Amino acid sequence: QVQLVESGGGSVQAEGSLRLSCAASGDTYSTNCMGWFRQAPGKEREGVAGIHGDGGSTYYADSVKGRFTISQDNAKNTVYLQMNSLKPEDTAMYYCAATVCMYCSGAYCESYEYKYWGQGTQVTVSS
Repeated sequence: QVQLVESGGGSVQAEGSLRLSCAASGDTYSTNCMGWFRQAPGKEREGVAGIHGDGGSTYYADSVKGRFTISQDNAKNTVYLQMNSLKPEDTAMYYCAATVCMYCSGAYCESYEYKYWGQGTQVTVSS
């Protein structure tokens, strides 16, 4: 089992920045792909970014390319999502997820391919 705990969410004005963290514990050796998803009220869950733990390759949704950066600190078993130039449409609950990369296409994993999920952290961007 792998436990994921997100932190770093909050309220920020448009064009501001936030850095989300996802700390993994438990059988972390069993997962090597991590991702961030978000879900706004009334909308479907959206894949935001992913990272392949063995090679560092990354994936970004078109909506966040150039503004968000996913990174990892293997020594700390932590994945980060640096979010810059935030927009009101980025407002959502953000979730961290982990799985085995063999289920995925490189750093891109469908939501159903993720085995473990965190509880989420709220990000609110005001205009």
